[in-house]
Amino acid sequence: MRASLSPRWRRLLVRGAVATATAAGTLLATGPAQATHATQAAQGTQGPQDTSRGGLQEVLLVGNNWEGTADVIESSGDFAKVGRIGLVPDKEERLREIYANPVKLAYFLGIRLTVGEGHDQYTDDMYTTPDGSAVVVSRPSFADVVSIDTATGRVNWRFPVAGYRSDHMAVSPDGSRVAVSASTGNTVHVLDIRTGEQVGSFKTGDKPHENVFTRDGEIWNMAIGEVNNALDAPWLDGLKGDRRITVADADTFEVVRTIDLRERLDAYGQSDKSDAIRPVAFTPDESKMYFQVSFFNGFFEYDVADDEITRMKTLPKNPDTSDDRTTYVNDSRHHGMSMNPAGTKLCVAGTMDEYVTVVDRDTLEEGPLVPAAKPYWATVSGDGKACVISESAADQVTAIDFATGRKIKSVPVGDHPQRVRVAHLPKGWTSPSAG
Repeated sequence: MRASLSPRWRRLLVRGAVATATAAGTLLATGPAQATHATQAAQGTQGPQDTSRGGLQEVLLVGNNWEGTADVIESSGDFAKVGRIGLVPDKEERLREIYANPVKLAYFLGIRLTVGEGHDQYTDDMYTTPDGSAVVVSRPSFADVVSIDTATGRVNWRFPVAGYRSDHMAVSPDGSRVAVSASTGNTVHVLDIRTGEQVGSFKTGDKPHENVFTRDGEIWNMAIGEVNNALDAPWLDGLKGDRRITVADADTFEVVRTIDLRERLDAYGQSDKSDAIRPVAFTPDESKMYFQVSFFNGFFEYDVADDEITRMKTLPKNPDTSDDRTTYVNDSRHHGMSMNPAGTKLCVAGTMDEYVTVVDRDTLEEGPLVPAAKPYWATVSGDGKACVISESAADQVTAIDFATGRKIKSVPVGDHPQRVRVAHLPKGWTSPSAG
């Protein structure tokens, strides 16, 4: 349940509520601009890049983690609902396999009791194939990646990952390959998005999480270490595991370098900050990376060429948010970042502080604090004008205007939305009956 806000916090948030209707009316009146995704690979929110392909419509997929569905909404404009795809049509078969294997069952129940917050995790990340005929989804509780036919709702192929849990994915700039983190197997698998065949893999630090394909032919993986225990005091940080960035060649899958952010944070004078990287956002030219870390209400700027942290931004604390680190969901005080196509604005989800804000990248000044119920992800609308966040505690997604930092509108979705991705489906697509 979402805690009621104190009068003091309401005053801090008031500028996020003022003029919302005006901002929404202005944006909607202009109509959606031509979509562009030239920077999505750099944002960690990659999708097929060509939006002019005949026979396809651009949409947003909203993954409802605890429900095992993806809501399909328009990618810009009024974000109207288009349909829904069921992502666990083989649920009974998978559960029979799990309950017949004591080790698999132990991990399945462990996911439910820890990272799942008492729920099974059926949907983590999703991308469509270039022709829109299938949606490929990672399913943590089933430790797999599957392809679901968008016309029939049936499983095309299934790939079990190493270990017992699948996590974040990323799609290559040409849309042909998908990388998935096997979070208990310390492995990233790279699959052919059409066939599900593994084309390569590489090892990572403990608990690989976020993946990003870069335009210059690399895959960046961020290992977050152990986030499901109560060893959250700073002096126990060494027990959180091997946390590092692993950079692999996207063609050979050879690890070309690793980046230990503990050393970079210490050099920047922030030895008390965790080096467990959460979501990231690259600038359009990929010269800078912005990243969140566990327990911190803010983010850092990292210069890729100079291999050093250059700036830190601390965002406001919600006075109603406990300072007890063990109360943060999976160690995430803030979890969710995206950047507008021009590279001038960052959208930041303040998960435990229950707001979202747009930050000017030049000055690092934050805009209005828009109230949000446990926002867990941030992506960019199809026309590049809005940041779209998932409000996991309110079962809705909300669009925020990059220009004004004001809320445009919210759209109800399924149970516990998390990942939101730009996708493509055939024009005239309707929900499959099997979904």
